[in-house]
Amino acid sequence: MKLIIDDACYAYDKIFGSFGDIVAIAGRDITATTVRDADVLIVRSRTQVDAELLDGSSVKFVGSTVAGLDHVDQNYLQVNGITFFSAQGCNSMAVAEFVISTIVNLADELGFNYHTKTLGIIGVGNVGSRLAAKADLLGIKTLLNDPLRQEQGSLVDFVDLNTALSADIVTFHTPLTKDGKYPSYGLLNASNFHCITDETILFNAARGGVINESIWENTQTKVNVIDCWENEPNINQTLQKSAYLATPHIAGHSIDAKFQGSFMVYAALCDFLGEQQDESITNLINPAVFNIEKDTLKDTLNTIYDFKQDTAAIVDISNFELYRRNYPIRYEWHHYKSGIKLPIA
Repeated sequence: MKLIIDDACYAYDKIFGSFGDIVAIAGRDITATTVRDADVLIVRSRTQVDAELLDGSSVKFVGSTVAGLDHVDQNYLQVNGITFFSAQGCNSMAVAEFVISTIVNLADELGFNYHTKTLGIIGVGNVGSRLAAKADLLGIKTLLNDPLRQEQGSLVDFVDLNTALSADIVTFHTPLTKDGKYPSYGLLNASNFHCITDETILFNAARGGVINESIWENTQTKVNVIDCWENEPNINQTLQKSAYLATPHIAGHSIDAKFQGSFMVYAALCDFLGEQQDESITNLINPAVFNIEKDTLKDTLNTIYDFKQDTAAIVDISNFELYRRNYPIRYEWHHYKSGIKLPIA
């Protein structure tokens, strides 16, 4: 069996090596020619999986080791009998930690008490729900907006979009969709950008395109935190220069998240092929517990990982993709023992 795998997939050789012959290629370089005689295709977000890529190929299983879905034409795969699996939720903890760490840093640097602030969470799925749980542990009041979950009756304390957008801190955690009942493309747009004021702390850690960047770059806010951009890696340099954090779509790039993405696809591929899982792969990420002795939550979180280094790394935006592909080692908070109580939920 032949597997084409994005070479940015974590530990792809150890995790998928037993299935057959692996050809590892940078995601942007995976083409119709490279996949033509492949049986399995495993990608991250940089490969567009559609008819142009797969027509005439022998691919029968596609796995995506990231949470986003906008790079995959699921209807095409279904119509053509190609099994698809996406690692939904694999990076939810990492993204939630990115947001909380940033809020704690901003509170210290700007001199506000986050206990008195409201946090508007737009999209309360895997990431948003984890973020809401962490915010609750820190005593931050959340305003939750997710009309799909509200219709399903699974979201308590729902607020409408404009109410959530009027929070002190607003953060987006929706998928990128352009159709359906509640499309998220341009969700923050000319009709509702008036909810954002010069006192708003505004995050995009969802997908580029959820916020209209041409309006955003001309809107005064208190702070912008941008991890997801339109037209990556050719990002909006006006927004980049004005942002408190301008990072290269790495909020979800913890080692844990990358492993979970690969492992979840591995488990799905085992099911597809009717094979037993190798138990040794389950414990591939098992570092020792790290001890941190700092006096404040800010210093503790920054010792675990300082996201300002990610902003500095792409001051020259030509480094955007290279840095993502060679991202520093970052473990999630549960690997650490600290004298300061961490908001682990």
